[in-house]
Amino acid sequence: MSDFFNSGWSLFVAAITVIGLVACLGLLIVASRRQVMASDNTTGHVWDEDLREMNNPLPRWWMGLFILTVVFAGVYLALYPGLGSNAGQLGWSSLGEHAADVAKARESMAPVYASFAKLTPEQLAKDPKAHGIGERLFANNCAVCHGADARGSKGFPNLTDNDWLWGGSFDAIVQTIAEGREGNMPVMAPAVGSSEDVRNVANYVLSLSGSPHNSLYAQLGKPKFVACAACHGPDGKGNQALGAPNLTDKIWLHGWGEDAVMAMINNGKHNVMPAHKDRLTPEQIRVLAAYVQSLSQPAVASAQP
Repeated sequence: MSDFFNSGWSLFVAAITVIGLVACLGLLIVASRRQVMASDNTTGHVWDEDLREMNNPLPRWWMGLFILTVVFAGVYLALYPGLGSNAGQLGWSSLGEHAADVAKARESMAPVYASFAKLTPEQLAKDPKAHGIGERLFANNCAVCHGADARGSKGFPNLTDNDWLWGGSFDAIVQTIAEGREGNMPVMAPAVGSSEDVRNVANYVLSLSGSPHNSLYAQLGKPKFVACAACHGPDGKGNQALGAPNLTDKIWLHGWGEDAVMAMINNGKHNVMPAHKDRLTPEQIRVLAAYVQSLSQPAVASAQP
């Protein structure tokens, strides 16, 4: 409850909580003072001719239990968060407990990762224990986007095909996992020209990989491709420093065909790979990077980390 965007909401929640407790106490007081409505200790209500509703007082054990629940609620709200953004006397929070659990888990796993510290990326990839841990790290942190088989889907790169937007070396993968990546394809239609020019450039892009295209449109689009060459290079082979895809390899991250390429030119694209340096330790990132690299490079021969 500490993330209210307006302090008024915190006061509103606190007020509702306090009013609820006061209402419970008020109900107890009213029930304890209620008078008998008839001389025969009934409420005067009769059903089915002879079924009368009695007006007996609440059992003492029930009253005591009700009072205890109200007292417990008051003590709980004093110790733990519950009154809006009030943290409570103990300062407990779910985030703090989670952080403590994570720290405990990392401490227990530290000896395991220490045994991997002197291994090269190639040795890590071949070590059964490291490979198994890397596989679990991938399943827990990466599979939601890249798929359980790491083959990705539209908009999410395939990690098994050795086609890397930002580089497939061990160090590059470590950096990608730790720092994340942000790819930005700007809207290029104004720079390319008219809608016909966009169509022509799309066909020229398709021609770079030998994909089916209209050769006449492609020839007309070639001069206009200069607007794209700043990122993709004059030969269309991309630039890993910028995360610009290679347009000559028939690997299409955001869809294939004239319409898909035209949509990219007209609308652009902004992709984000989140950083994991706050989620994983450097040792975990290193093991995970070796696993990811092994998916597309079984015989990893990278330089020493």
